[in-house]
Amino acid sequence: MSEHAVTLRVNGIAHRLQLPARRSLADALRDGCGLTGTHLGCEHGVCGACTVLLDGVPVRACLMLAVQAEGAEIRTVEGLAQGATLHPLQQAFIDHHALQCGFCTPGFLMLAVAMLEEDPDMPEAEMVHRLSSNLCRCTGYANILKAVQAAAAAMAR
Repeated sequence: MSEHAVTLRVNGIAHRLQLPARRSLADALRDGCGLTGTHLGCEHGVCGACTVLLDGVPVRACLMLAVQAEGAEIRTVEGLAQGATLHPLQQAFIDHHALQCGFCTPGFLMLAVAMLEEDPDMPEAEMVHRLSSNLCRCTGYANILKAVQAAAAAMAR
């Protein structure tokens, strides 16, 4: 299989990688960039655990080839906190008990941060609709929704 030189710009840092043409973005982030916060669940684009932002838009990193992301700005869960200061959404997930095992959490955080950056006053029904695209088997969705709403309020201050 042929390899390609790819530069992925992740959380503001350029990563030069030699990758097989068919390497998924999720695998490149985890193995090539050492950013293991992007989780691989179903590897079919169904669960949302691998959600990252590509130029501000949530994408399933398991379905996208790394070579397709060249030239784009990629944001992963590792890019949310500022040093020891958590992003308001991360803090809200803690405060509202929106995680248990944590496997789905990075995908929910990335989906939710994109939602709040797009429309901080998003109606609850739209939040529920969008959040339903990611799967959680531990917490249910009530506390996740509460956390996203709390983060929206905190970010509006």
